[in-house]
Amino acid sequence: MHTFFQELKTGSQALGLALSDDSLNLLLKYQDALVLWNKAYNLTAIRDPKEMLVKHLLDSLSILKDLPSGRLLDIGTGGGMPGMIIALCQPERQCVLLDSNGKKIRFLKQFIADLKLKNVIAVQTRVEDKDSIDELGKFDVITSRAFASLTDFVTASVPFMHDQSIIASMKGLIPEEEVQALNNEFSCDIIELKVPRLDEQRHLLLLKRI
Repeated sequence: MHTFFQELKTGSQALGLALSDDSLNLLLKYQDALVLWNKAYNLTAIRDPKEMLVKHLLDSLSILKDLPSGRLLDIGTGGGMPGMIIALCQPERQCVLLDSNGKKIRFLKQFIADLKLKNVIAVQTRVEDKDSIDELGKFDVITSRAFASLTDFVTASVPFMHDQSIIASMKGLIPEEEVQALNNEFSCDIIELKVPRLDEQRHLLLLKRI
């Protein structure tokens, strides 16, 4: 059994998730790969696996219960958070992980190939690239953990949206002014998240076109 198996199981249960042992083991394989590749590729500033478990795995898992269903795009996925974690837990969901950083996408592509994952692809492109927008098409859910500005994230998401698409933005503090600035175009549901062993505020913002 993996060193962190019980810790991940307990943490995911605290989030109200009933993940199978297979899903938990896949998540830990992903974390092990992240730790290994991080030495050469600098995928994340967090080096300690125990800290990764909380700040990457559990943090990303915290949105799972409230995430709308459907085809998902993770913009600025970096090392795969939260997109890869969602894909591993929900094999029925098609996921596209998008980032402009070649090293990070190389890591994700290798991991996808090694595990023969069928429901997720990694794409290296800039989010505003017109050809990529046309090629990738529309998504039901667009998520990101990387955007500093909610306004910028919404702007980047719009070309990938259809009428019913939902933007799922992971935030620490609620960006009140930015939410208000979008009020004319988007309704916003704000969900407070509690990540086990993380003493920081976390929120999921679900935005839908009015």
